[in-house]
Amino acid sequence: MSNTVFSLWTINKAGGLIYQKTFNDGLASLTSNEYLVLAGTYHGIHAITSRISPTGHSSGVEVVEAEHFKMHCLQTPTGTKFVLISSPSHASPESVLRKIYEAYADVLKDPFYTAEMPIRSAAFDARVARCVA
Repeated sequence: MSNTVFSLWTINKAGGLIYQKTFNDGLASLTSNEYLVLAGTYHGIHAITSRISPTGHSSGVEVVEAEHFKMHCLQTPTGTKFVLISSPSHASPESVLRKIYEAYADVLKDPFYTAEMPIRSAAFDARVARCVA
């Protein structure tokens, strides 16, 4: 279980969940509405924590550690957030997130995809699956 990825969320700059995928059992199952609420809550916490740093500007919450999982966040320059939920001992969640961001950049090249909208792409699903494997 050392490099287990449980789930991936992609949150747009407005706080909306535009992609969610569960890869492994191990965390409690959530409904679609619960994922939407959780993504919006994380977005709000991320925004607030980016402003409360005593030393000036901060990038916000990037890692949340719990006993049985760890959340890593990669925020893009446009404000899109990729949140990876993995086992606490995962060796390289940042690397996985960078690869997923590269896959997302390819989705943006699709003339039929509208930025900030839900991602419904079999090619993206396949690339993400390879990234987390």
